[in-house]
Amino acid sequence: MEHIVIIGNGISGVTAARHIRKLSDKKITIISSETDHFFSRTALMYIYMGHMKYEHTKPYEDYFWKKNRIDLKRGFVKSVTPQKKELQLADGERMKYDKLIIAVGSKSNKFGWPGQDLDGVQGLYSFQDLETLEKNAPNNKVCKRAVIVGGGLIGIELAEMLNTRGIPVTFLVRENSFWNGVLPDGESQMLNRHIKNHHIDLRLGMNLKEILADENGRARAVVIAETGEELACDIVGLTAGVSPNVDFLKDSEIELGRGVKVNRFLETNCEDVYAIGDCAEQHEAIGNRRPIEAVWYTGRMMGETVAQTICGNKLEYKPGHWFNSAKFFDIEYQTYGWVFANKKEYEAHFNWKHEDDTKCITIAYHKETEEFLGINTFGIRMKHEVFDRWLNEKRNVDYVVKHLKLANFDPEFYAHFEKEILSAFTNQYTIA
Repeated sequence: MEHIVIIGNGISGVTAARHIRKLSDKKITIISSETDHFFSRTALMYIYMGHMKYEHTKPYEDYFWKKNRIDLKRGFVKSVTPQKKELQLADGERMKYDKLIIAVGSKSNKFGWPGQDLDGVQGLYSFQDLETLEKNAPNNKVCKRAVIVGGGLIGIELAEMLNTRGIPVTFLVRENSFWNGVLPDGESQMLNRHIKNHHIDLRLGMNLKEILADENGRARAVVIAETGEELACDIVGLTAGVSPNVDFLKDSEIELGRGVKVNRFLETNCEDVYAIGDCAEQHEAIGNRRPIEAVWYTGRMMGETVAQTICGNKLEYKPGHWFNSAKFFDIEYQTYGWVFANKKEYEAHFNWKHEDDTKCITIAYHKETEEFLGINTFGIRMKHEVFDRWLNEKRNVDYVVKHLKLANFDPEFYAHFEKEILSAFTNQYTIA
């Protein structure tokens, strides 16, 4: 019986396993050193915040795996030898495979800062990171101040988590406005204000120089590069992005860039070896997407795609229109299509912001053709399938603004703002 081995039990690897089982009777083994069972990584923060328990983050009951004949192995893969179709685990065990799926995800970035490996310095990606955080910052008596380095989505999550336990947070963001490499200026500025309104000490345009140790080898302070200021703290969160977790493959024949290089069929340069999820790097980016996408839904789609290929229906990975979602304290964010922080020469933006400074939208459209290109929405929930359809139909911006009510996904009795948005659009723009 053909043996499929999957390294990694995140959303990518588990989706691949589930779909291979739906399509075949192949032997499937999932290897993970992180946890015994698959859990929802996006829910990690809610465990710390007390909204959920770990068992609530597991989408499947523990008996699911045995029932579906998916073997789970707890272990760390030390090396892969494609020419022998074999991998070696850290405990010395060797395992043969017929087809291998690498789905090992990411690790938190470290950029060689002095002191980055001290006790009390950590990222927030794995379940082990969550356990470490519980030890480092159980309450505001043990942890009197935290410093977070890096202004991305993980950084804002960590700030919210620590904030719920009354731990003061200083947030060092290299850019001069939060997430302004992704968001247009008005949205980024709104988030600056929202973060500060939650009593976070937001320091924009600031970089970490070094982390200082106490006599026990534990972080006691950070030094800010621009000012030389020394900030006392008990924990340092390194959240300056993530990178593919592929160091164990460096001595294999598998081609690496930043991640594992794959073609449109998610195949590596080695026969019967595939890579999916955060660790996969397209040789050439798909459309406006990045070659590596550390996004939950793309990982799931890659898992579904590679399962088809492994089961005899060779399928190209086609992720469709870009979308994503996140939460910034009390503000929910969604994006569909493309809204660039720095407008392309062909691109125009329509912006609307509510007077309460927690709701806004930006619609991107083509200057000449008026074709709808994308939307960012903050504080107003929208339906993915509606925008996906409008993007496929190449609707114009006028149509989208006039039909926004069809896309609204807010619960009943929530205030609606379509009339205000349409009025602002009509006043600001004359559509030919």
